[in-house]
Amino acid sequence: MEYRKLGDTGIEVSEIAFGAEFLVERPYEDTEVLIKACEANGINFVDCWMSEPDVRSHLGKAIKPNRQNWVIQGHIGSTWQNNQYVRTREMDKVIPAFEDFMERFQMDTLDFGMIHYVDQLDDYNEIMNGPFIEYVRKLKDDGTIAHIGLSTHNPEIGLLAAENPEIELLMFSINPAFDMFGVMDDIEEYRKEDAYDEEFSSLNPMRAQLYETCERNGTALTVMKGFAGGNLLSDETSPFGVALTPVQCIHYALEQKGVSSIFVGVKTVEELEESLKYCLASDEEKDYAEVLKNAPKHSFKGQCTYCGHCAPCSSQIDIAMVNKLFDLAKNHDEVPASVREHYNNLKFNATDCIACGDCEPRCPFNVHIVDVMLDAHDLFGF
Repeated sequence: MEYRKLGDTGIEVSEIAFGAEFLVERPYEDTEVLIKACEANGINFVDCWMSEPDVRSHLGKAIKPNRQNWVIQGHIGSTWQNNQYVRTREMDKVIPAFEDFMERFQMDTLDFGMIHYVDQLDDYNEIMNGPFIEYVRKLKDDGTIAHIGLSTHNPEIGLLAAENPEIELLMFSINPAFDMFGVMDDIEEYRKEDAYDEEFSSLNPMRAQLYETCERNGTALTVMKGFAGGNLLSDETSPFGVALTPVQCIHYALEQKGVSSIFVGVKTVEELEESLKYCLASDEEKDYAEVLKNAPKHSFKGQCTYCGHCAPCSSQIDIAMVNKLFDLAKNHDEVPASVREHYNNLKFNATDCIACGDCEPRCPFNVHIVDVMLDAHDLFGF
């Protein structure tokens, strides 16, 4: 495992880091096995944006014996309300949710307190000129967090954060598909079919500027969505019409200016090992240019990446999970038994959808979620 410094903080982290988003509704033993596999392979960096209580408790328990070896990103503004994730700026919700995070992780100081998921300019300005940032500053002054970070999918917000000396780390979505696009706040404009007509070899100028700014200013840059929710790993869902490997996606991200580390979201040790192949991969195995030279062929518009930003659901449906199970099942003549079992075990499923449509404006990829729920109901039978 190779290590890189997180900007001007001087903290060294593994190039490959652990994104723990797939630990929801998993037993503690699964978390423990993955954490031990990370430690055995030199991974020392983890992000936890999830607010689900068991995820936090399980990670805290698994990491505690070797806490001194880990660097942790924890998110401020990610809350658990009525048994589901809710992003909020309401301080009466934000403060107890973060206190819960610290208690469940069993620690006094968090390495990076992340201002959670800021994709719109109005939201950024409200945060930076109101009680939210005052709370974050107090956490740092008190030593509860060592450094301030921010997560976004929008390069415009990223640039503002990179030029803000208070923000020491930026978590940003980087992959070959997303890098062709501009401002994520106006995603409809650059997810049209003709958005892919330009030569692929160059980054979107604003994204290129963001990466260069992070490198110049010493703002640490960490990567999420490196596999585009898994879509880049399949011929059927890749916007290029052909799959990339985890190794190629990781290499792409780590080649961008300013990038220190990429978080890989995995459910099993086997999936982790696929990403760890990067450490010993040849230049030929890392090369993504051959795959991308025939791109692009279609857009991400309407394709769920299972990011969960559609939450909360008024019927408490785990929309991202239903989407994922539907995608796994729809290309088979019969629903695979394992997929059906997962669907059957959901507390709330497509049948519970009341077609209110509240979730759809929150989806950054313009998925017609109500239609997906109807299709999932037809496919699974309830």
